[in-house]
Amino acid sequence: MKILILNGPNLNLLGKREPGIYGSRGLKQVDDEITSLGNELGVRADFFQSNHEGELVDRLHQAGENEDAIIFNPGAFTHYSYALRDAVAAISIPCIEIHLSNIYAREEFRHHSVIAPVAAGQISGLGPKGYLLALRAAVSLVEKSKEG
Repeated sequence: MKILILNGPNLNLLGKREPGIYGSRGLKQVDDEITSLGNELGVRADFFQSNHEGELVDRLHQAGENEDAIIFNPGAFTHYSYALRDAVAAISIPCIEIHLSNIYAREEFRHHSVIAPVAAGQISGLGPKGYLLALRAAVSLVEKSKEG
């Protein structure tokens, strides 16, 4: 099983950018934790991060052909990128939206996700552990889809 871990804008600064909100672990550390759990679960995690909307759209399209599921932290694009929303809707594999912070406890503009209505689910506010929960959920969704 292959699962794409897709991270949007500013997540390359994880650990440096607003650690009080996003934590002190860098993206590489989070990726390493995901890889470790993936190994336990028999899953290969592929990682991609971009600050550019079009690159994220392209990678979503590729995932629809090459991966079994997606864990997607769209960052600020969550709130207004209809291009990313449409890319998620266009592919037939499950996509779990994830956010390190609780977007519903922050500024009003962060309370709305254009991705959530086309995602299989959303995890918000659990920090890096949310990625691990999302990985378990993605595995479960893929296994369930293969059963019937």
